[in-house]
Amino acid sequence: MVSLTSAESVPNHSADRLKPVRVWLYVMALMVLAMVIVGGITRLTDSGLSIVEWKPISGIIPPLTDTEWQAEFEAYQQIPQYQVLNQGMTLAEFKYIFFWEWFHRALGRLLGFAFAVPFLVFLAQRRFSWDLAAPLAGLFVLGGFQGVLGWWMVTSGLSELTSVSQYRLAAHLSAALLLLLALIWVARRLSPAQPVPQDGDRAAAWLLLLLVIVQIVAGAFVAGLDAGLGYNTWPLMDGALVPEGLMEMTPWWKNLFESGLTVQFIHRTIAYVIVLYVAALWLWKRGAGGFAGANGWLPRVALLVLLQMVLGIATLVMIIPLPLALGHQALAFMLAGAIMAWLADITPRKA
Repeated sequence: MVSLTSAESVPNHSADRLKPVRVWLYVMALMVLAMVIVGGITRLTDSGLSIVEWKPISGIIPPLTDTEWQAEFEAYQQIPQYQVLNQGMTLAEFKYIFFWEWFHRALGRLLGFAFAVPFLVFLAQRRFSWDLAAPLAGLFVLGGFQGVLGWWMVTSGLSELTSVSQYRLAAHLSAALLLLLALIWVARRLSPAQPVPQDGDRAAAWLLLLLVIVQIVAGAFVAGLDAGLGYNTWPLMDGALVPEGLMEMTPWWKNLFESGLTVQFIHRTIAYVIVLYVAALWLWKRGAGGFAGANGWLPRVALLVLLQMVLGIATLVMIIPLPLALGHQALAFMLAGAIMAWLADITPRKA
């Protein structure tokens, strides 16, 4: 994670100068979350392949004339998604899916602008040192890399596939998650120090964060394979707790990433592990001093896990309605962010 050695040793009398920086970083984290939500809409409405060119600068301007709209529509008609799935689509229907992909890209450009301008202003105001500027600049680069990953993902669906590769979707979503977590870590480490619990809490929190990250990546494979549209019962899956046919593909590892049955089963199983683990953590802390200080994050995390479990089940059994699916994805990122905030608060600051 980002190193903030110099920032963590900022004297108390300088703390107020970092408040605008912390607010800015939290706003950036919220914008990343908004990007994830809009990206979810783009995916669930099959809008992600509607723009077949990447124009980082000129692409901010959507088609303005009938001629420009027709050119965009004709370009979309050349790719497999239209030819296999959307034959007969009207221009009005195309404009709808085009909007969501354009809006997703426009929001990404806005995020880059909203990062770069305050960064330069704060640097000129000397609100942080060059030692802190370097990791912050690294976050900007990470955000730009996310845009490159997004286009790399789109290209996977322009020639042979009718949707994007689930591998590239997982990479794109993982990069967004990493950016969100890094922003929260930096912001929290610039906050006044919290009481630090025992070392064992940090190991437990890191393990929980790892489980949630793996679960989010597994969810990306579920989404990429449309695996949530099958086996829409709970707690049984295809009539059993452990369905048949989990490892039918060869080589065996393909089942983990390319079998809708296996991918959904893995996603369910990790969810059970997380719920049981958080319940155990909550019982342990309740009997070992409670939730004072930074450990006040744990009840919030437990509540988010409970809500996420209920939302995930509802999304599944109702066959992926758009509002529930978006809420499920957004809440997963909020859960990961809360765990990262907890970790940042319980990790000792350098003197």
